[in-house]
Amino acid sequence: MIAVSACLLGINCKYNGNNNENEKVVNYLKNKKFVLICPEQLGGLSTPRNPAEIINGDGYNAINNESKIVDKNNRDVSSEFIKGANESLKIAKIYGCREAILKEGSPSCGCNFIYDGSFSGKKINGVGITTALFRKNGIKVISETEL
Repeated sequence: MIAVSACLLGINCKYNGNNNENEKVVNYLKNKKFVLICPEQLGGLSTPRNPAEIINGDGYNAINNESKIVDKNNRDVSSEFIKGANESLKIAKIYGCREAILKEGSPSCGCNFIYDGSFSGKKINGVGITTALFRKNGIKVISETEL
């Protein structure tokens, strides 16, 4: 079973109310068992919502309360992102997921890079909070760009 960022399959759960439908992901998942997750929604955030970025670190730092996640209005949304990551992990465990395909760049789902926290569009090496939690729990995570 594979956990998949819902936005990659056309679900309108992206921060701006749209999705990131990816034909490569859709085709890859044909005839495979998968479960959809959206950590931000599972954490209680609305769609649409203000974009958010991790400040001073990445998902591993956020899990350890060494960094925070703020939205573009400087509202601390760390607790919602942590809750969403934990709820996503619960779902992955219930379904026996051993791997996940998550949205690159997201403060929740980024697998190789995230935005640097300045809301300037600058990317840095790092992972989102859900990816960090999944990897800490033995779930292999890749992004849609790695298929």
